[in-house]
Amino acid sequence: MARTEYFDDPDAPKPNSLVVAASAVVTDEAGRILLQRRRDNELWALPGGGMDMADSLPGAAVREVREETGLNVEITGLVGTYTDPRHVIAYTDGEVRRQFNVCFTARVVSGRLTISDESTELRFVLPNELDTLPMHHTQRLRIRHFLEHRERPYLG
Repeated sequence: MARTEYFDDPDAPKPNSLVVAASAVVTDEAGRILLQRRRDNELWALPGGGMDMADSLPGAAVREVREETGLNVEITGLVGTYTDPRHVIAYTDGEVRRQFNVCFTARVVSGRLTISDESTELRFVLPNELDTLPMHHTQRLRIRHFLEHRERPYLG
């Protein structure tokens, strides 16, 4: 199922669902950031996804990273909350979602990189390489906030 992301677009479809989601900035010992190339839109993104009824938000981030990358991670902190109503995601099945995303920081504790059915490529990327990758504005924002080493999480 394909998806299209809109940001501050007056022609974007109106949302028909609100999804609570978690994502994670997973880094390695060299300070590289784990990214996946999404199968549904071909853009690079942090691993993450919707929270299940049995999840906590940090638990959802851990589960999503494991499902999408094959890595088991430990949550180490909070980048911020991302709830901008101008960000809308439309899927080909008719769902048009507004997402409430909480982005965490995490470190790898075990596992090995394994591509899932949600991605076509996985890699750890140096911060100075990020501008060369096609990525949605909202993903860049989360990464930028992480790289700023803020004293407090972003609340937006």
